Amino acid sequence: MPFVDNIGFLMSRASGQLVRATNAALGSEGLRVRQYSVLSVVCESGGSSQRELAAVLGLDPSQVVALVDDLDAAGLVERRPSPADRRTKVVVPTEAGIAAGERAAGRAAKALEETLAPLTDEERATLRTLLARVTFATR
Repeated sequence: MPFVDNIGFLMSRASGQLVRATNAALGSEGLRVRQYSVLSVVCESGGSSQRELAAVLGLDPSQVVALVDDLDAAGLVERRPSPADRRTKVVVPTEAGIAAGERAAGRAAKALEETLAPLTDEERATLRTLLARVTFATR
């Protein structure tokens, strides 16, 4: 099976495994990976524009709009006028969103831990370093 030596194939499979495990772990919060990613950034930053969210997450702005719509409908975030520019809306977490984000973070961390269980701490550190290099070199 020559494809098992293909880095792209392996990265895609590993990513798929992590996404499936994380989606399963987040299900009790009513979240999926991309929604959790948006909520996580908003909770960490205290508020971000949809354009900022798209840039940080590497998503198309239209995808971010749909994700924020879902989170807003669930009462986890809300859009507020930006104090710096009234034309811009800032997405901020609600109290329920902060609580859900904290619970989801624990569940996502457990899914990551289970996915990376075959690796030693040193291998995980190497993987993190290499993935960061590839991710941020291609921006």
